[in-house]
Amino acid sequence: MALYFIKWTEQQMKLWYVLLQDNFCMHIYTSPALQPSRHAKLIMATPPIILHLLLTLFILSGKTMSSSASRDDVDAFLGCLSTAIPPSIVHTPANNSYSPLLLSSVRNLRYALPGTAKPLAIVAATEPAHVQATVLCGRRHGVRVRTRSGGHDYEGLSYASLDPHEHFAVLDLAALRAIHIDAARAEAWVESGASLGELYYTVGAASRTLAFPAGSCPTVCLGGHLSGGGFGSLARKYGLSADNVLDAVVVDARGRLLNRSAMGEDLFWAIRGGGGESFGVIVSWKVRLVRVPETVTVFGIRRFRNQSAADLVTKWQGVAPFLPRDLYLRVLLQNPQADFVALFLGRCGRLASIMRRRFPELGMTPADCQEISWVNSTLFVEFFTTDKPLDVLLDRSNKPDYYLKVKSDHVEEPIPKRAWEGLWDKWLDQPGTPPIMLDPYGGRMSSISPSATPFPHRTYLYQLQIYSFWFENGTDALEKRISWVKGVHKDLEPYVSKNPRAVYVNYRDLDLGTNELEGNVTSYEKAKVWGEKYFKGNFERLAAVKSKMDPHDFFRNEQSIPLFPAAAKG
Repeated sequence: MALYFIKWTEQQMKLWYVLLQDNFCMHIYTSPALQPSRHAKLIMATPPIILHLLLTLFILSGKTMSSSASRDDVDAFLGCLSTAIPPSIVHTPANNSYSPLLLSSVRNLRYALPGTAKPLAIVAATEPAHVQATVLCGRRHGVRVRTRSGGHDYEGLSYASLDPHEHFAVLDLAALRAIHIDAARAEAWVESGASLGELYYTVGAASRTLAFPAGSCPTVCLGGHLSGGGFGSLARKYGLSADNVLDAVVVDARGRLLNRSAMGEDLFWAIRGGGGESFGVIVSWKVRLVRVPETVTVFGIRRFRNQSAADLVTKWQGVAPFLPRDLYLRVLLQNPQADFVALFLGRCGRLASIMRRRFPELGMTPADCQEISWVNSTLFVEFFTTDKPLDVLLDRSNKPDYYLKVKSDHVEEPIPKRAWEGLWDKWLDQPGTPPIMLDPYGGRMSSISPSATPFPHRTYLYQLQIYSFWFENGTDALEKRISWVKGVHKDLEPYVSKNPRAVYVNYRDLDLGTNELEGNVTSYEKAKVWGEKYFKGNFERLAAVKSKMDPHDFFRNEQSIPLFPAAAKG
């Protein structure tokens, strides 16, 4: 038998030490947006017989992952990281960099309060190999990993834990934010840490006639948004963000780097709306870009209660979901007013004609129109103005200065006028009250099967979001604001979806229920309480995929997908 004698670099030895300790052969996948890391190139250059011999040696002396992390496990986990990735990207509470990094993507101060369980380490990955090493070190030493791309999870599950005794690490993907546009093919590769604003800006710079259907908030990042579905102002024309995903690259619980063909269609289905954090770490996405005209039209019209706002909102329910697919017309209710905000993929003249025929009561006229490019319309939908410069879309800065609580619903029959009047009288008709946002479905949304992706809420009239944020510190303010959200939510109960009361997973709500353990895995029956509200009949299939891809329930949080019961027992 021929022997190979090669000179290994220190970094090559370190990475293989981690990989082979876990009895694992690394899979490498490359794409235009995900070129092989320097570590991956080194490993691919290693003669196969050497890799086989090393793997055999480590299997003979291998260890299994602990089911829970002790102090010794934590120290071993940090030691494992130090052998595999640069120390400069590992931040612990002993580092001055830890708190600024933790707070850099905290979007809800409720989960930065004293007493909240915080990560024992934050790994600020700059390449997929760092993600792989972190997952493998975590598995080996019983330290679970939570993934944060933009930190917009309403309940902070990407960076905090409700269990004060849990030892966990956070993989921060903010530096994995490359965007590669192929305008000729109308496609893009986007890393999970890229924000929606960065994607919109880059697409707009590449072409005035291409767009991507996603949400309105520019600081939301792709990793969480796409893995939860991704609703936005182009959904009636082109469906959800997840409906326009062509491929993805995932690090699974075994540390493998998998593209669509390697992961299989079940996992590819699950990560497009099922909450990717339950199945692995999604590092990049290949998405379909969609066609838009060079000029689109927007308007914003405000009507007060003494201008028949309740009548208009009541009427809107039977109009907005059935308008042409090119027209998106949302409503925001706040204080004594209703704001009607529109995006139309066409010119003002045609929009005015549609509104005269379909919704004359609103009184829209050509004077209300602004004709702009699609990329400028993303600013209007979020900020209600066209005066901001486009580079606002690139602003990722975030000072965590507010607290947040959100609940959402879906509506399948129009809510009667008396109910709107009652909501205004009791909850809205006073200065400073938070908004209620109504977003229409219909169009392309309703033509896609509820089982095509894990997002099942295709046939409702519209989605309703009760959104409360506040700046005051202290328990009095917190109790008052959360009581407001729960009060509105309770009063809406007779008028919204039932069996289950359907909720969009990207509007996470821990009031629906949290996971409990049976043995050392998440209870399927307990998880159904919240899971079927998010996913309806798709919940069972998600659990089956989880059982196949993460049979030891490594990727776990308060509302992660559980194992399917038969697999959990096995």
